Amino acid sequence: MPETSEPLRSVRHAGPPAPLDAVLPAEPLGVELLPTGHPGVDAGLARLEALDGVPAEAHVAVYEDVHQRLVDTLAALDQE
Repeated sequence: MPETSEPLRSVRHAGPPAPLDAVLPAEPLGVELLPTGHPGVDAGLARLEALDGVPAEAHVAVYEDVHQRLVDTLAALDQE
């Protein structure tokens, strides 16, 4: 191990860092969702409006739901 000329200094930690959403409150993004004209797609995209002002860790379940709805809508189009 190489030697250094500077003495080691102790670092004091106040504890674990606060979660990001505790530091910065979640704010609405203000993104307007325009209708596509397809009821299945519009219903899936409408679920995204539930995310405004919600902490990011809660987004995953909604994204997965919207993704599945869109996959199901595309699969139904293939059946037509």
